[in-house]
Amino acid sequence: MELLLTVVSIIACILLFSFAIFIHEFGHFIVAKKLGLRVDRFSIGFGPALWKKTIGGVEYRISAIPFGGYVALPQLDPEGTKALEGGDKGGAAPAREATPLVRIAVAVAGPMGNVVLAAALAVLLAVVPGAHFGERLAEIDLVEPGGPADIGGLQAGDRVTAVNGHAVRTFTDMQTEVQIAGEKEAVFSVVRGGTNVTLSIAAKRDKVTGGCYILAISTNGVRAAAWMPERNPLKQLAWDAAQIGRVLKALVTPKEAKSAAKALGGPVMIAEGLYTQVRRNGWDALGFLRFLDVNLAILNLLPIPVLDGGLILFALFELLFRRKPPKKLTDGLSMAFMWLFLALMLALVWRDVSRSRRMHRAAADFERQAEARERAEEMSRNFKPAFDFGK
Repeated sequence: MELLLTVVSIIACILLFSFAIFIHEFGHFIVAKKLGLRVDRFSIGFGPALWKKTIGGVEYRISAIPFGGYVALPQLDPEGTKALEGGDKGGAAPAREATPLVRIAVAVAGPMGNVVLAAALAVLLAVVPGAHFGERLAEIDLVEPGGPADIGGLQAGDRVTAVNGHAVRTFTDMQTEVQIAGEKEAVFSVVRGGTNVTLSIAAKRDKVTGGCYILAISTNGVRAAAWMPERNPLKQLAWDAAQIGRVLKALVTPKEAKSAAKALGGPVMIAEGLYTQVRRNGWDALGFLRFLDVNLAILNLLPIPVLDGGLILFALFELLFRRKPPKKLTDGLSMAFMWLFLALMLALVWRDVSRSRRMHRAAADFERQAEARERAEEMSRNFKPAFDFGK
């Protein structure tokens, strides 16, 4: 039964993640078709095809590298992206030129697909009685004795209002700032019994998870997952965007970039998070997917070649200067960022897998130690001395 549940959960994760990619690429696809552009290929994943079928002149495929997808549009795609896409569709007639506005419309349509899906999920969850919402405020319930928070002077009952000058309201906000600060000493602004207190706390990096912790807990009696603070769909989507916005800001801030990069999770960590939620609570899993869709939309709009934002940037250049950027430049940048993107994905996958192995090993060790303690206690209860000198 457990094996069947695991298999079903894995299949559900694959379908949910693939649906998010499909919606993104379908946005590109449908707008490109409506605007009369030629579509050569619609792919879920990158690289060589595992399955493909041509319908109406469009090759539909599932590809080997499952970290995204693409719609092959010869009017839009720089030459440099063909290696990422797994090759060009040879023998096709040259496609007509696409105007900058058309290119922008098609590029924006993908992220907008993710936004539409996120909004639909936010509305669905808002009306479902079984979905749990609520904010865990940054009010400390428990401080681990001898931990970083205890050493820094944080106490149960304290309300954290800012970390390193960045305002926090929820415990999730505080955790984000702790990860961004890393192991460096951070300044905590705290309200204690109506009095403002300033504390310096240096988090410790856990060797197993790789995360930084101050060992302080806040629950406030809230049962909701960290990404389910608001039942109001608009407020929820705004919260989702603010979370990824804070991380992106940290990544481009010199004094925060290194610690923020260490806290990033890759595809494996995302998949494990989705799997955990599918096993635990279906509504929380859909909330996680909503949060993921907002992340995908914003990340794809970054002005980086090979992302939708890069296509928008090149099109805006043409609109402003009345000429295209040099083809060698766009192709070169696309190729360079393609390899950078693949290298980053491989690095994140390696780090995620290493972290996952450490966590599973630690969990197995804990279980073995617990079993050994239980056996020792059982032996102690059943032990009967041969002689009783007390009598």
